[in-house]
Amino acid sequence: MDITFKKTDILKKHPEDSTLGFGTVFTDYMFNMDYNPQEGWHNPRIEPYGPIVMDPSTMVLHYGQAIFEGLKAYRTDSGDIQLFRPQDNLKRLNTSGHMLCMPELDEAFILEALIKLLKIEKGWVPGASGTSLYIRPTIIATDPYIGLRSSNTYRFFIILSPVGAYYPEGFNPVKIWVTTEYVRAVRGGVGQAKTAGNYAASLYATELAHKDGYTQVLWLDGVELKYVEEVGSMNIFFVIGDELLTPELNRSILSGVTRDSVIKLAKSWGVKVVERRISIDEIYAAHEKGELKEVFGSGTAAVISPVGKIKFNGREITIGDGSVGPLSAKLFKELMDIQYGKAEDRFNWVMPV
Repeated sequence: MDITFKKTDILKKHPEDSTLGFGTVFTDYMFNMDYNPQEGWHNPRIEPYGPIVMDPSTMVLHYGQAIFEGLKAYRTDSGDIQLFRPQDNLKRLNTSGHMLCMPELDEAFILEALIKLLKIEKGWVPGASGTSLYIRPTIIATDPYIGLRSSNTYRFFIILSPVGAYYPEGFNPVKIWVTTEYVRAVRGGVGQAKTAGNYAASLYATELAHKDGYTQVLWLDGVELKYVEEVGSMNIFFVIGDELLTPELNRSILSGVTRDSVIKLAKSWGVKVVERRISIDEIYAAHEKGELKEVFGSGTAAVISPVGKIKFNGREITIGDGSVGPLSAKLFKELMDIQYGKAEDRFNWVMPV
């Protein structure tokens, strides 16, 4: 398929790198493509960023049939632009789409479209330390129909946003709150998909956490409310003794690209990495014994987010001395250095644009 390009009449003013937050500024152009059963995916186009006009009965508005991904483009010291493991994000997008009954995308074609869009928008990739261009591919159901079924038509789009740090704290320890009253997902549901409904399910408990002074919610399993699963926007890791532990993928936890990168990096350094069920009681018991050395989250937005405090059943514990742990710091630096072209890409994760 040929990708058409429609030029905008008015270009936006680029923000200063120092003013960038997260997800509030968007670039001049977006990629769009449509699907129907007769033509399949068709009409791929890069056009000016703007509203998507839809009928009030459009199915995504009523039944939540929507999936998305998040990845970033980085500017190196030499001014080049590169992506980090984009093929893995597109593969996961199709995995999510399968669970939401959506038609499969040609991953190679979408990567080609993304690179074409980035070449047009390369001036939007910020260059200051810690900044990047966030990339949000999304698929939504577009049938105008009030009735519970999967849609027959879809819109795929990619929007771009220059961003700074995800958390106001920056690379400093955050505080997380463990809820035993609310759950994000259950095995057998769509917890492993990156779908809008999972995040909607997390909002209320997250608001409660914020009111209590905590940055994120640490979710427990939806059956026994006993086993640690993930944080609102991150997978979670624990350094206990000489092991790096993370919850095993169990169909209710998102298979994070950064999670996988952490595991591969840590193993390459000789760290013993264990993926298994971990109860919140085990975490608190390890703290009591002085064996809980570090806790950190991993995700595209924050990369590595150290955890300084955890609150569970009214009891707050401090991880170590409350500062960033050595493994968290080492992982953060190595991942950032690879993403920004400052370290050797031993795993072939980087793709130049």
